Amino acid sequence: MIAKPTGRLVALAAVPAAVFLSLGLSGPAFAEDGKAYQIDLAQLNNSGSRGTVMLSLKGTQLTVQIESEGMVPGQPSAQHLHGSTNGHDFHCPDASDDTDRDGILSNTEATKDYGDINISLTTSGDTQATSGLAVERMPVADKQGKISYKRTIPVSQAVVDHIKDLHVVQHGIDPNNNKKYDFEGAGKSELDPKLPQEATAPTNCGMVMGASVGSIPVGGIETGGGSEESAMVPATATVAAAFAASLAAVGAVVISRRRAVAVPVREESTGGAA
Repeated sequence: MIAKPTGRLVALAAVPAAVFLSLGLSGPAFAEDGKAYQIDLAQLNNSGSRGTVMLSLKGTQLTVQIESEGMVPGQPSAQHLHGSTNGHDFHCPDASDDTDRDGILSNTEATKDYGDINISLTTSGDTQATSGLAVERMPVADKQGKISYKRTIPVSQAVVDHIKDLHVVQHGIDPNNNKKYDFEGAGKSELDPKLPQEATAPTNCGMVMGASVGSIPVGGIETGGGSEESAMVPATATVAAAFAASLAAVGAVVISRRRAVAVPVREESTGGAA
């Protein structure tokens, strides 16, 4: 009959770990005594940027791992967890939020959708919202426009309780394609006139998708909705395909094991919960 739920969940939980290892996202995000969440980053401002994020909670310690590409080569990217820990429903914006119709979705225009900064994902020092523009402590894209980031930070219980209400946003665009942030592409930033708009405009955004790893349903992985732009540019189509193939393989193994050990499983079931 039915295999013990624990064994099935352990087998399924091991699949995402293997897949994300191939992307450079490592195992700690899948701590057995914690919770892990996946975020796919989809482009904003026609930036061509995309990526994958894993959020791992162990108590009030949050580990954030980001692998993104299509960033401005050699330039720092401000990145944050936006949203609310008070139950407000925020989400990723789309091109329709460019209210002044200047062709650039500014941070101010997008904030009404993804909310204020909750945590600044700096490489060192504090992670307060006030460090949101501390570009000297933000990750820098390599020559190929890729960013790899990992950091474990202490968070409040409110963040733990509302982690699914927070979103990851990376900033920095290059509309005039000169591989740097300048004032010619989009003028001054509305956040700080000393910075060009290119440096503070959002380049991608992603929302927590589905349940925690420990709650993955047997039939597959839950996926959340997204903006029109997210649907047009799937952030991790290859990963999704790998998930599907891996889950199918795991399903076959589970079925095979059920048949092979039908009697022991039946004996455990009669003594356990329904």
